[in-house]
Amino acid sequence: MSSLCPAAATDFLGLAPFLRKSIHGVDMQPLAREWIALAQAEPDNAILWMNLATLMLCLGQRELGLSIQMQALAMQRSFHLAAARQPARLRVLLLMAPGDLAANMPLDCLLEDGDIDLEYYFVMPSDATEQAVLPEHDLAMVAMSDSDHNRPSLEAIAPVVEDWPRPVLNRPAAIANTERERASGLLQGVAGLTMPSTRSIARDMLRDVAAGESAMSDQCEGIDFPVILRPRDSHGGHGLARLADRDALAGYLASVEDEHFLMSSFIDYRDADGLYRKYRVVLIDGEPYASHMAISDDWMIHYLNAGMYEDAAKRASEAAWMASFDEFAQRHRAALSAVYRRSALDYVCIDCAQTREGDLLIFEIGNAMVVHAMDSAELFPHKQQHMSKAKRAMRDFLLQRIEDDSARIMDKQA
Repeated sequence: MSSLCPAAATDFLGLAPFLRKSIHGVDMQPLAREWIALAQAEPDNAILWMNLATLMLCLGQRELGLSIQMQALAMQRSFHLAAARQPARLRVLLLMAPGDLAANMPLDCLLEDGDIDLEYYFVMPSDATEQAVLPEHDLAMVAMSDSDHNRPSLEAIAPVVEDWPRPVLNRPAAIANTERERASGLLQGVAGLTMPSTRSIARDMLRDVAAGESAMSDQCEGIDFPVILRPRDSHGGHGLARLADRDALAGYLASVEDEHFLMSSFIDYRDADGLYRKYRVVLIDGEPYASHMAISDDWMIHYLNAGMYEDAAKRASEAAWMASFDEFAQRHRAALSAVYRRSALDYVCIDCAQTREGDLLIFEIGNAMVVHAMDSAELFPHKQQHMSKAKRAMRDFLLQRIEDDSARIMDKQA
């Protein structure tokens, strides 16, 4: 662990090395103690403070991590993440927002051990970004996820990227399409695709339903018990619950303090064996790639709590799905194409399942979901092959966009 200490003071590390250690069960507390001592000795070292901020966020110390992050950003806004293989083929500028681990696309996790340099620039809502001194780059990508917190930064950067001198991927207007309520509206009416309508609802409206003073369908047309409810802007399942009736709703409201929520109907997506299967699919320039499949007897699936690491049969099932992914993608081709066209995103992830009728059931789409090839090759040998396809596709796509832009410029000059 201590071998990382010198690097932390001189090299911006991104997220990937921390995620790798977390996935492999490494205790990072000793590293945190060492880095805190280093940071106290080098109070003006922005790179060290930014690395420490990421470490604290990975340890679940959100408020401390954000505070340290802002301290680093007060010193500098740009951070350079050198490619593992040099010389780098490409320099990609990531336009970032300050925030926690869900605030931005973790592209370094997908491009780990590659030959693409990443330049991070953190945008503040008050920035005159067109006047900022930005790192040299070949291509820019808006890395911010859509959230209430990020929206001012997205709005600040939107007019600027319209006249960007380099290609820009995942523009702010497209990222806005991933907001749950908006995405559910965009993806209605597609044959073979099911995405439950999601509606915003305030606590006082829910309180009326729980008290029997109004019906759920009166508050949100087309939605009735059982429902899925979550605080607005929550991620990672925080505050997410399935509620069967008014009593369950009343108990839920007593347990949370939030004032604004997102609600949708619950669709039972259990397979014939009684288990739930949730897939993560990545669309790169519209082409689908398998990321992972989690299996659980609980409807609220997260890969890390689904028992995939402990259960060889589950891993074998995931391997079989990945091996037959071309068939899965072809079966859902119309639905996946609709996500690509309607979201207008160059890169987008989809968390989804299959309904009993065979539709692609979409839970959410987003540009900031984690996609990686860090799992143990011994436990997950199938992932190495399939994730390498996604990594290669992303690299090829970025290089192709540069070639296309160069050709466009040459044609314009001719």
